[in-house]
Amino acid sequence: MLGRLSWAAIPFNEPLPIISAAVVVIVILAVLGLVTVKGWWPYLWREWLTSVDHKRIGVMYFALGLVMLLRGFSDAIMMRTQQAIAVGNAQGYLPPQHYDQIFSAHGTIMIFFVAMPLVIGLMNFAVPLQLGVRDVAFPTLNSVSFWLTATGALLVNMSLVIGVFSRASWSAASMNRLDNSVFVSLGRRSNDPASWISSGGRFLPL
Repeated sequence: MLGRLSWAAIPFNEPLPIISAAVVVIVILAVLGLVTVKGWWPYLWREWLTSVDHKRIGVMYFALGLVMLLRGFSDAIMMRTQQAIAVGNAQGYLPPQHYDQIFSAHGTIMIFFVAMPLVIGLMNFAVPLQLGVRDVAFPTLNSVSFWLTATGALLVNMSLVIGVFSRASWSAASMNRLDNSVFVSLGRRSNDPASWISSGGRFLPL
């Protein structure tokens, strides 16, 4: 049922992604627990999660963009720390292939899941108000668009832990190395489940 996905795709021998994933899971569980204890689920479901109001969808786009900004900022800190440590004969704390993955993830996240949600969120919130209309032309499709973007963000973050993330840099089409071309990113030349997961995460917002 899971195809090529197996326990071998999870890097148990690399502590950094495992610890990062554990911290993210703990934070998510803590937030879900707080919402459950406070009894906010009915309100969130009725007023936000199923809303087709352009202003609320714009706010959710902004929230997604800010959360992913923190995620991309953490990649930037890791890259700059590696560059500061890897001086002379020092190799730093990141293996070369892991650094390539972080560099690629940083570009993907900052463009597709920070810049785009922030701009689209502003458009969702402001443009109907500027035009003096009640909502966008297709409110339900607008809501579906947001949730597809959020699903893409989830898939991209999952692929950073499951398997090996694309090492094809920001453009996902680095032509100086054949094994890092866009074909690997699309999974056509790769058996790695993460290539498929991250590719799906990139295409969902589009």
